[in-house]
Amino acid sequence: MAIQIAQGPDEAVSSINTTPLVDVMLVLLIIFLITIPVVNFSVPVELPHQRNEVRESQPKDVVVTVDRQGRLYWFDAPVANQAVLFERLKGIAQQQPQPELHLRGDAGSDYAPIGRVLLAAQRAGIAKVGFITEPPIRSTP
Repeated sequence: MAIQIAQGPDEAVSSINTTPLVDVMLVLLIIFLITIPVVNFSVPVELPHQRNEVRESQPKDVVVTVDRQGRLYWFDAPVANQAVLFERLKGIAQQQPQPELHLRGDAGSDYAPIGRVLLAAQRAGIAKVGFITEPPIRSTP
């Protein structure tokens, strides 16, 4: 019986041991599969259905318009600034019954001026705010 003994230096292994990498990846996969159904970012609510209601304007209702440049109008008269608008809205909020605020916003205007009008209406105590829109164009067959 002959035993062979290596006489040269030990050879380095040139392959990478991927077993620990596969183990870690499988553990991460299992963790993600378990936690994904638990993570729910939305609150379950029943959303209202779309409804387009044509309403008759009352003479006492107030119309505020925001044009494309963000300028404000009380009916057809320009409003100097947000403070003037707020004071006018506070005045109509005191009336009984309280008039509705109808907001006309240009389709090309930024949301910020319209949001500021809504904020002023909320702070003034306006209970009802409606948005005036154009009815959709219906094609005739």
